[in-house]
Amino acid sequence: MSELHKFIFDGLPVRGILVRLTDSWTEILRRRASNSEHGGYAVPVREMLGEMVAAGVLMQSSIKFDGALVLQIMGDGPVKLAVVEVQSSLALRATASVLEAVPGDASLSQMVNVNNQGRCAITLDPQTKFPGQQPYQGVVPLFDDAGRPIEKLSEVLEHYMLQSEQLDTTLVLAADDKVAAGLLIQRLPVQGEGNLSGSLVSKDNEDQIGLNEHYNRISILARTLKRDELLSLDVDTVLRRLFWEESLTRFEPAAEDQAPRFSCSCSRERVARMIVGLGADEAHSILQERPNIEVACEFCGVQYHFDPVDTARLFVPSTQQIEGGNTPH
Repeated sequence: MSELHKFIFDGLPVRGILVRLTDSWTEILRRRASNSEHGGYAVPVREMLGEMVAAGVLMQSSIKFDGALVLQIMGDGPVKLAVVEVQSSLALRATASVLEAVPGDASLSQMVNVNNQGRCAITLDPQTKFPGQQPYQGVVPLFDDAGRPIEKLSEVLEHYMLQSEQLDTTLVLAADDKVAAGLLIQRLPVQGEGNLSGSLVSKDNEDQIGLNEHYNRISILARTLKRDELLSLDVDTVLRRLFWEESLTRFEPAAEDQAPRFSCSCSRERVARMIVGLGADEAHSILQERPNIEVACEFCGVQYHFDPVDTARLFVPSTQQIEGGNTPH
C-alpha cells in the first residue's frame, strides 16, 4: 500500500513529509503499458514521471486546499508534456506524451528542454469556484538564472517554492518501476500557512531565506539520502538514519482509504461535453471518415465510443429530447 508520513522537528521551524507510492504508481505504469501501442515508458521518462507523482503528492499534502494540484512539465524535446494531477483526497493520476524514442541515458533537459524552451507549471484548481474565479498557476523555467539547464526535477520545484512562497524547501525524489518516493523538508512560514498561491508571502518570510540554521542543518542531512535508500528502505529506517540526533514528532500515517491512490476522473459526460465543444460540423466530419467517434482517456486508457445516434443526441436541445422520448440510443 502507498504510504504518507508527516512529521515536525520539535521546537524548530521545520516540518517534513515522506511518501512511498507502490500500488498507485505501478497501476499508472500498468495502464500505460496495456493501453499504448508503444508499450511502457522508456526508463528516463518513467523515472521523471514517477518523481513528478511523488512531488505532486508531497506538495498537495503540505497545503490546505480543496481541489486539484496539477504539476506539468512541457518543452521542446521528445517528451512533449508530462502531467500529474493530485486531488485534495490524494487520489492521483499521471501521464506523459512522448513524440519519439527517448535514449536510455537521456537527462531531463534532453527530454523536455533541448533549446531552453522547457517549463514547469503548477496549477491549483479549486473544487468549488466563485463566479469568475480562475485557477492559480505559477510557472518556472527549466534553467537557472545563468541560462544553464537544470537536470534535477527537485531543483526546479525547490526554485518554484522559493519564488512562490519565499520558503526554503528541500526535495529528494526517486522512482523506478515499482516505487515512486520523495522526502520534503520545509522551513515553516513565519506567519500563516503556506498555500502555494502566493497570497501569504511576507517580508518576514523573505528575510529568513537561507538564514535559519536549524533548517539548513536538517536540509544538509536530508540531502545525504541516496536514491537506492529512498526506494528500498522503509519509512522508519529512513527517518532514523537521517535524523537520529533530532527530536521528531510524527503524526499518524494516512489511513488506507486516505492514502495516495490511483483514480481517474474521466467520464462519458466529460467526453460528451468535449465533443459538443468541437461543434456539430466537426463531429459530423469525423463520422464521415469512421463509424464512431472514439476517445481514449490518456490517464487511465478507458475508451469512449459515440456512434452517429449518440453524437446526434448531443446536439439536440434537452427539451426536444424529452418531447421526442423514443429517439433510439
